[in-house]
Amino acid sequence: MPTDRIYLCCGATDLRRGINSLARMVQQVLALNPHTGAIFCFRGRKGHIIKILAHDDQGFCLFTN
Repeated sequence: MPTDRIYLCCGATDLRRGINSLARMVQQVLALNPHTGAIFCFRGRKGHIIKILAHDDQGFCLFTN
């Protein structure tokens, strides 16, 4: 399922968070549904690490660099 929405979450995020915690953050802070197929990008405090949260028809994927 291709997506046309990519959200860059501004500010630093605690990258010790996992899939459930980041999905909850999308719901509570951004007031968005993380199950829509959109891609959510989070950056760490120093800015050199990112995590990407995405949902497809089978579940969540969490990518990190």
